Amino acid sequence: MKNIISKIILSGLVVGTVGLASAQKIDAKAKKILDDVTANYNSKKNSYFKFSFGSGINGKITKTEPGIYYVAGDKYKLKIMETEQIFDGNKIYNINTEDMEVAIAKPNGSSAMFSPINYLTTYRKDYNVTYNGKKTVDGVSADFIKLTPVKNNGLEAVYIFVNSAKKQMLKLEQHGNNKDIAIIAIKEYKENQNLDPNMFVFDKNKFKNYIITEL
Repeated sequence: MKNIISKIILSGLVVGTVGLASAQKIDAKAKKILDDVTANYNSKKNSYFKFSFGSGINGKITKTEPGIYYVAGDKYKLKIMETEQIFDGNKIYNINTEDMEVAIAKPNGSSAMFSPINYLTTYRKDYNVTYNGKKTVDGVSADFIKLTPVKNNGLEAVYIFVNSAKKQMLKLEQHGNNKDIAIIAIKEYKENQNLDPNMFVFDKNKFKNYIITEL
């Protein structure tokens, strides 16, 4: 499981920036739904997502683990199992508590984290977008939107399920060309909380016994 998590969080199933193509097609209804969700989240001082993270191979989920995600503006903190990632608006800090390692890097602008909200921005230039009707997700009627890459980026498709009445995402599925699958199912959502001022700050003093590598 650890290898799957590391692959998805740090280097594997990420959203590659493949460039705008003239053949890109975005369904108007799907676009409005996604833009409404984006506007809703952007209007908040901060947002918190508690989610179930599922991963597997050959299109089947083999393991699920809880995760949490905080976001405020362009800063975020994501934690799944022993892996935590912090973006302080300048650098990305990948922290692995099991291996006691920290990797620090500048974002290169060519990838985005697999998080509860990353596709809300990347869909605009990297994917064809279609509205696929209604699906029931945990008893809630959800709008089902499918993203397919404009160019090959290692993904077969991304499925987004939205509660349009609340303008909130319910579930996100990422399907790789190699049949790897990753799913985020949001279990709890909070907004405009009084967060610790150091929520998105990496403090080296807390990791004195860790191997810290700055790329």
